Amino acid sequence: MADDNRPLFLDPPTLPKPPGYSQLVEVRGGATLYIAGQVALDAENRIVGPGDFAAQAEQVFKNIDLALRSRGGDIASLVKLNTYVLDLGDLPVFRQVRDRFIPPGASAPASTLVQVSGLFRPEFLIEIEAVAWMPNA
Repeated sequence: MADDNRPLFLDPPTLPKPPGYSQLVEVRGGATLYIAGQVALDAENRIVGPGDFAAQAEQVFKNIDLALRSRGGDIASLVKLNTYVLDLGDLPVFRQVRDRFIPPGASAPASTLVQVSGLFRPEFLIEIEAVAWMPNA
């Protein structure tokens, strides 16, 4: 008999194919989704917005939303964000982009933002990993 409580590891076709990790992990028997760090790649693995922090941040949030929609959720399902940026000077732009996707308020996800010295490819300016909860999944 199959164990229905085992995590389901997924790579939605709307996201780039990852090397060595899952884009999305659904914890079965619960409704928690763990979204791998998203960068400014489109579904064809092309970088979006080289050198443009705002364009990259927008693509990252689009990727998170696509991941959530692949499981019947949306950006409102987010409960936690971990954001990594190369330059804290981009924080005002980050907040503008984030607030277009996630309106500030009582249901905004918990969040961490840190400056890092580099991401896995030098052309990336931002990476966000997320956790979401699906009440009726």
